[in-house]
Amino acid sequence: MGKVGNLHPSTQDLQFRLKENLKYDLRGVSASKTEVHAAIKHLDKGLYPNAFCKILPDWAAGSERHCNLLHADTAGTKTSLAYLYWRETGDLSVWPGVAQDAIVMNLDDMACVGCTDNILLSSTIGRNKILIPGEVIAAVIRGTSDFVEKMQRHGVNIHLAGGETADVGDIVRTIDVGFTAFARMRRSEVLLNDIRPGDVIVGLASFGQSVYEDEYNGGMGSNGLTAARHDVLSKMYAEKYPESFDPKLPNEVVYTGNQKLTNPITINHHQLTIGKLILSPTRTYLPVLQAVLSKYRKKIHGLIHVTGGGQTKVLKFVKDVHILKNNLFDLPPLFRLIQESSSTDWREMYQVFNMGHRMEIYLPARYADDVMAIAEKYGIEARIIGRVERAQGEQVTVESPHGKFEFNS
Repeated sequence: MGKVGNLHPSTQDLQFRLKENLKYDLRGVSASKTEVHAAIKHLDKGLYPNAFCKILPDWAAGSERHCNLLHADTAGTKTSLAYLYWRETGDLSVWPGVAQDAIVMNLDDMACVGCTDNILLSSTIGRNKILIPGEVIAAVIRGTSDFVEKMQRHGVNIHLAGGETADVGDIVRTIDVGFTAFARMRRSEVLLNDIRPGDVIVGLASFGQSVYEDEYNGGMGSNGLTAARHDVLSKMYAEKYPESFDPKLPNEVVYTGNQKLTNPITINHHQLTIGKLILSPTRTYLPVLQAVLSKYRKKIHGLIHVTGGGQTKVLKFVKDVHILKNNLFDLPPLFRLIQESSSTDWREMYQVFNMGHRMEIYLPARYADDVMAIAEKYGIEARIIGRVERAQGEQVTVESPHGKFEFNS
């Protein structure tokens, strides 16, 4: 077997880059997706440029009172971690969660513009057939149907429209799982971001166990998995499964932790493994948001899905405000594990990971208690994590036990 991560830069150069730049960037991914945003900045932004996701005219029926949403996303590199766990243990149960990861990354974005019902889904799965057998594909598809049925039991109607599974081993190292979602809704029901001074921020926890989850959720979601996988797991996985990472990565950022996937961990009486903790399926907030929107749709000034960019995500959707986050949830064990394993700077942690909440609701303070009570009926902890102040320009300040961090747009 060849040396892990050959073609890497000189040690002196790498140490400088590790000190000065995000390790996330050195691993070939980006928390901010600066290049992607630059590439698409000239594209039409749809009917409502400040909406959380692009909203199109009603091409389906031509109604000026309706609009269309067409959204695509994937589970990202979480599939690589699922591949490692399955290869190590033979446990197929991690694959249904990967399907949920890709689905939720679509649906919870769409929920941020007020769409929580009557959604069409189509899958796109690309696999390396030599490494990914049919039983894995079957588990992913089963996870898709199981998630849809579970949401229907909670009043959220999702309809499967089939999909494509392709054998593309020349392109995909293991497996890539993605979904495209479509919905039609009334323009009058669209929720646009108008986050303003005086608003409070209700955060919905990403960790714990909701009434529609079968086990404890570590809160990972589907962002930051490249960092989590390499920072926490042992170098032994690089030697055993070189197909699980880009061979051109610098050796110094490949599987740099000391944990095995099967190491046990106990959290609040929940017994699980390190692998299962990181692989916790991305929690959806659809049932909660459907209930909240049915009562407060016209009172909410913004919904932010805390995904790429972590706690700075909101900066893309505000103007001349200071977002002060000074009452965040106590740091969940998963994120503490990642930070301790990697010694990652706390500023970077807040810029890459959700750090305990993955949905933010911006609204007047007088409605916050009721919104939090709705979330807690679903077993999801909620709290006022901060507020919005007037400012010149856009800024997020995170005040935490680990430091005060300021981010500008």
